Amino acid sequence: MTAAQAIERFRPRVDALAATQWATPALLLALTVASLALRTRVIDAGLWIDEGLSIGIAHHPLTEIPGLLRQDGSPPLYYLLLHGWIGWFGDSEESTHALSLLFALACIPGAYWAATAFFGRVAGWICAALAAVDPYLSAYGQETRMYTLLALLSFGASVGFLRAVVDGDRRWLPVLVVSLAGMLYTHNWALFFCAGLVVATLLVARDHLREALLAAAGTVLLYAPWLPTLLSQVRHTGAPWSREPSLHELLLAPGGVFAGDAPLVAFALAAGVGLPLVARVGSRGRRIVNALAAIVVTTILVAWTASQLSPAWATRYFAVVLAPSLVLASAGVVRAGRLGAIALGLVLVLWTNNNPRADKSDVRELAELVAPYARAGDVVLSTHPEQAPVIRYYLGDGFRWATTLGPMDDPRVHDWRDAVDRLEAAPPRPTLDRVITEVTPGRRLIVVRPIFRDYRGWQAEWTELVYERSRQWERLLRRDPRLRHLVHVQPDEFALEKRFSKAVEADVYVRRGS
Repeated sequence: MTAAQAIERFRPRVDALAATQWATPALLLALTVASLALRTRVIDAGLWIDEGLSIGIAHHPLTEIPGLLRQDGSPPLYYLLLHGWIGWFGDSEESTHALSLLFALACIPGAYWAATAFFGRVAGWICAALAAVDPYLSAYGQETRMYTLLALLSFGASVGFLRAVVDGDRRWLPVLVVSLAGMLYTHNWALFFCAGLVVATLLVARDHLREALLAAAGTVLLYAPWLPTLLSQVRHTGAPWSREPSLHELLLAPGGVFAGDAPLVAFALAAGVGLPLVARVGSRGRRIVNALAAIVVTTILVAWTASQLSPAWATRYFAVVLAPSLVLASAGVVRAGRLGAIALGLVLVLWTNNNPRADKSDVRELAELVAPYARAGDVVLSTHPEQAPVIRYYLGDGFRWATTLGPMDDPRVHDWRDAVDRLEAAPPRPTLDRVITEVTPGRRLIVVRPIFRDYRGWQAEWTELVYERSRQWERLLRRDPRLRHLVHVQPDEFALEKRFSKAVEADVYVRRGS
């Protein structure tokens, strides 16, 4: 008996078990509980730059958040939800991570629902199992960012599109419109996902253009209020910290949601064998497979092309294609027989042994070391400007704030608008003079700067300038006669058994009497 025949014999048993009233929710609950144990191992990890920005923005009044995001470059949905969540549960690391964890766990029934709808219950359970242990969801389910929300919404948008446009069932148009608008209000890469839907429609659903146009009209109507802000962000924010992605990064881009090249290759082999068999079952199966593949390929290709013109490439953004990628993988595994079973086993072993990082940033540890030297009214300066919100989170209230751009009015937000031009227009010596005038005699100036381990990580337009400015400010501060150096502070990574990717250090200065 071949593996494919064994799967076919096993399928009726799965269907019979799932037919019982309690079986499916009970099994999904068990899978979710197992995933919860897997995804809370670093739930209390210290925050890094982006998480400090998330919490800082979310702490502002609800009505101010959409306008405030003109400075940040992001849509508002996640921050509005985080604002409400913080109001109920507080802003600790565990609490804010728990919101992302909730979305990650919700992807498990979402994955089961999506794959079952088109490829049967065996594919549904495989997809749910993948969603339960996928290291991508495990990592970002323990980070105060919007990526697991984006992944969850991608399941609704994918199923809604396949039902409403590919199948032509208009009853699913509200699901598609609401999910797609939710994605657009969560992350701007949803625009690339929309391009994928357009291409998929033209390739496999030209006979349902009316449904596609109705969905587009409804989505545009919901998204229209945000378009003026989006256009302002496009002109003034962008992602100057990013570089143009290489061709190699394009080819291995799906590895972003498959947590590495080895799982990607395993799934690619299984899909190469299994998906053609799915397509042979009938025209509907072929249309579904081709539509999902078109969504994934087009989204990635358009994102890569756009990032050649205006860099905005990061593997964490690939939450936008998580749903179609996992559904395709599960369908290919089911039909690939023995090869599919081997690929699934290999990936599950690799994924369950993949631990999320708990050492992205050491700002929490640094703040504990700096606290004994800090006094209310002191000035805290970050030479890496977007670090200010996370430093503010850990040091708390009572300080005045500055960056290499000059004094800050609101340290909970970093203003990305024309950031490169503004930093270039802020020469170190005059800007330092402005900052020192904020430090009264006897008060302290606490300077936090990055530890530059590898210059190759600081070669984007923004980060290269941050590197240069940090070095220039360090030399000026050491030589400034108005300041007396008090102490240098740096967490002991060896003692902590960690190696922080975003490590920082600090120097505390005292303003001499006039």
